[in-house]
Amino acid sequence: MHYYQQIGFVADKTPDAQMVRELLVQHYPEWVDMNLASVHVDVIIVLGGDGFMLQTMHRFIDRKTPLYGMNCGTVGFLLNQFHLEHIPDRLVAARSVKLFPLSMYARCMNGREVEALAINEVSLFRESRQAAKLRITVDHVPRIKELVGDGILIATPAGSTAYNFSAGGPIIPLSANVLALTPIAPFRPRRWRGALLEHTSSILLDVLHPEKRPVSAVADFTEVRNVSAVFVTEQRKISFTLLFDPEHNLDERIRMEQFTD
Repeated sequence: MHYYQQIGFVADKTPDAQMVRELLVQHYPEWVDMNLASVHVDVIIVLGGDGFMLQTMHRFIDRKTPLYGMNCGTVGFLLNQFHLEHIPDRLVAARSVKLFPLSMYARCMNGREVEALAINEVSLFRESRQAAKLRITVDHVPRIKELVGDGILIATPAGSTAYNFSAGGPIIPLSANVLALTPIAPFRPRRWRGALLEHTSSILLDVLHPEKRPVSAVADFTEVRNVSAVFVTEQRKISFTLLFDPEHNLDERIRMEQFTD
């Protein structure tokens, strides 16, 4: 157990999150609003939904401060339930989960190079009415010479329950140390539905005929258009620490997702 002396918080701009923020300020006036002051804190409480939690993780990536989310959104997969009382005690009892992001390096048709991090997934999408054509190379070995479809994504375990699952990919336990490589509406090869790769794998996605069949790459919130190649690896030098109530921990939620209809 860990006792946090200096507590900060951030809130989404949605009406629900702002209402909760006002309650938090009244109940815990000594806590720091991180949108108003840039100071050192021991933990940051995040008020919002999963999307806002991802934004906050990216925002405070250099601080390495633990984040404790309280759901003011819809799904709240990365967050805890909101209760105003006994929050300091909940922080003390919370269990920590460490997440590692994906590192995306994208090269554009005009020679531009873009690097970005993704906590959930890196996705490639066709930009036009024509299907994308991609070549997939894993650890310098060509695995699929031509994938034809809407695109492809690489998901972390934390992101495996999001877009990856909607695209037909597997749900991955956090301790599995694997990444999901999942095609999006594949047309060729017809029987390929994706792969599970070791987290140490390097994945190169070459866009075939990019002038005729343009493709965009997206790493969480960073979109790069007209890419010619995308290189993806897991970045173990960077990590995020999320805190969860013992009865609401992320490992158990991922297990439950595999047994729900």
